[in-house]
Amino acid sequence: MGVVLLVRHGQASFGADDYDVLSPTGWEQGRTLGRWLRERGVAPTGVVRGSMRRHRETLEALVEGAGWSEPAAHDEDGRWDEFDHLAVVGAYPDLPEGELDRPAFQRVFELATHRWSTGEHDGDYAETYTGFRGRTRAALGAVVEQAGSGRSVVVVTSGGVVAALGAALLLGDDVDPATYAATWQRLNTVCANTSVTRVVVGRGGPRLLTFNEHEHLAPDQLTYR
Repeated sequence: MGVVLLVRHGQASFGADDYDVLSPTGWEQGRTLGRWLRERGVAPTGVVRGSMRRHRETLEALVEGAGWSEPAAHDEDGRWDEFDHLAVVGAYPDLPEGELDRPAFQRVFELATHRWSTGEHDGDYAETYTGFRGRTRAALGAVVEQAGSGRSVVVVTSGGVVAALGAALLLGDDVDPATYAATWQRLNTVCANTSVTRVVVGRGGPRLLTFNEHEHLAPDQLTYR
């Protein structure tokens, strides 16, 4: 049996000119996760990351903490990238004026992603929710092929992606779209930075083992955005 570890990136820089940069907390979260994995003897046979800067920097911090010998030995796959949350929020018709603080942004974010996930306004988005679901499943499928018996693959990605795959593995392929979208939203709101979600790979295909492990983080390191 193989295993895939889905790692959400460290805290990005909310409110900065470039969100796609780890904050100092994000860097330390990544190093802490690396040390935690090293203590548990995790030595992956494969490493994959999305193409976003926060994915790359999280992997750099993780490798530093873990002491893995070949930090450059990884694959980049844009299918692991987050959906364009700024575009999704920007398309929300009741967007408040002015700069939003974290709680206000979170409220708008949840309303905007719900609108996106219904599929009723697909013309407003460059990537539809259905398209997002499809590419994340394809990304997992490619990694599952690497996670054969006795192998482990670490993937550095984003919270929306982890939640999408968590919902898919929990509910199966035949669930109605509304139930899937509601489950995805609930999982997405609680996915912690540098959390680990474990997917086991056996003869029956991938199965969700754990979701959102974050016991490696001290209370003052725990963030969700």
